[in-house]
Amino acid sequence: MAAELNHPGVYVEEIPSGVRTITGVATSVTAFVGRASRGPVHEPVVVFGFEEFARRFGGLWRDSTLGYAVQDFFANGGGQAVVVRLADSTTTPVRFAVGGLPLVAVDPGTWGVFLRAVVDKDDTDQQVADELKVPKDSLFNLTVRESAPGGRTETFHNLSTGQNARNVASVLAAQSALVRVDGNLPGGTPSADQDRLGKAEADVGKARAGYQQGTVTKDALDAAEQALRKAVDDALAAVSDGAALTAADFLPQHGEADHTGLYALDHADLFNLLCIPPHKRENGDIEPGLVSAALAYCKKRRAVLLVDPRDDWKYPIQQPETWLAPIDGPRENAAAYFPRLRRADPEQSGRILDFAPCGAVAGVLARTDAVRGVWKAGAGLEAGLVGVPDLAVRLSDGENGLLNPLGVNCLRSFPVAGRVVWGARTLAGADVLASEWKYLPVRRLALFIEESLFRGTQWVVFEPNGEALWAQVRLNVGSFMQELFRQGALQGSSPREAYFVKCDAETTTQADRDLGVVNIRVGFAPLKPAEFVVVQVQQLSEQLPS
Repeated sequence: MAAELNHPGVYVEEIPSGVRTITGVATSVTAFVGRASRGPVHEPVVVFGFEEFARRFGGLWRDSTLGYAVQDFFANGGGQAVVVRLADSTTTPVRFAVGGLPLVAVDPGTWGVFLRAVVDKDDTDQQVADELKVPKDSLFNLTVRESAPGGRTETFHNLSTGQNARNVASVLAAQSALVRVDGNLPGGTPSADQDRLGKAEADVGKARAGYQQGTVTKDALDAAEQALRKAVDDALAAVSDGAALTAADFLPQHGEADHTGLYALDHADLFNLLCIPPHKRENGDIEPGLVSAALAYCKKRRAVLLVDPRDDWKYPIQQPETWLAPIDGPRENAAAYFPRLRRADPEQSGRILDFAPCGAVAGVLARTDAVRGVWKAGAGLEAGLVGVPDLAVRLSDGENGLLNPLGVNCLRSFPVAGRVVWGARTLAGADVLASEWKYLPVRRLALFIEESLFRGTQWVVFEPNGEALWAQVRLNVGSFMQELFRQGALQGSSPREAYFVKCDAETTTQADRDLGVVNIRVGFAPLKPAEFVVVQVQQLSEQLPS
């Protein structure tokens, strides 16, 4: 609104420019869904490194391939992962008590056996007791720690079992990453004590100290250690890490409505790549029905599924059609890679095993995005696989030629260059399909543009649907596309050849306006990778003198 002009002078007004910058979204946030030894279930957790993954989900685990895929992702250049832990119905949490206070590990699994708890009443605060209007001797402190190496310790002061601000159940629910109160609180104040395993560990410590001083016999020390082992065995027998996952755990009944299983990713703001590592170390291939459901979900979320080869597929001559044929869904949103990675497993005393390549490939794509951009194919001599000393199958050029026309990307081993990604097609990239989404960088660029414009044009909603709005849309979307052209993401020698943005009375008719619809049409000319490089050499004969 113009300022009121009521006296001679200079008036300054700020006029909106109409420019609303559209920011490109991230392109390599990778979601991992699978089984872990600890961590929240059916809840997406963002991690920025393998050390953080190890703290939250337990790191490498012999019974699952998830940790290995996440490790490969970060080793190969990945920067941000979204992890969803799933567990079957037989997975149970550890329950224990201290001083009459019933506790349960915050997440299911045998990791909770390493939890130790101590209740004490030292240095409780009289001022807090006065504020809560309870006797000072009704307050207590709780210390919970993980006895495993590198475990965390939590201490909570001035807790109460009454219905007040220091209620132990409420405080633990809000602040503890280790335990919760298990059921109803005791009627009185918990006594100063420690849990059963903590007592057994303390007895062993005292016995060892006494044995070194000569005040405790070897038999007494052995008895204390035996009591600790029995207590640990009893605790382990009462809890379970569950069994290997199946498709039903990823696609549970009412999973879409309840946001569980694969659909727990509904609570993740954004992911661009999806990895579902094999359910088991051996013979744990992903079911075709799960792959199809994941494809449909990736289509909905504008993401790409990285498909691992079957465990029993060792040679290209076995024809991958039997592996790919049962997969149903939008194949342009998936990319398959062959073969598996071969290396030593630190969880099995260095045994040489085969591992799914999805995590490593996702890391290579993330590294390429950061250095060159999402429009650059994550393949070639620059796309080296870090931490991969060998491949399950060493492909020849001829074998590579069998797989490439089928839309299967190969992992190759070359002298000097080492192990590299040597393919950049989607699952719709088979020659016979003649799909416009044949190449993975083209598809990922399109998904990047779609997601960026989806988020960057939210301001248009409820604006007056007329020429003024259309001009603003053309300006802002055009600026975004111009920046992509400037960065070399599009082909053409001029913006006119590289892209167009239309939003006018032609795209949005009067009927559309009556329905509250504004149509924005964006076209772009993507750069396709130089998959086949042909060098023509001609020998010239010496010219005869005339």
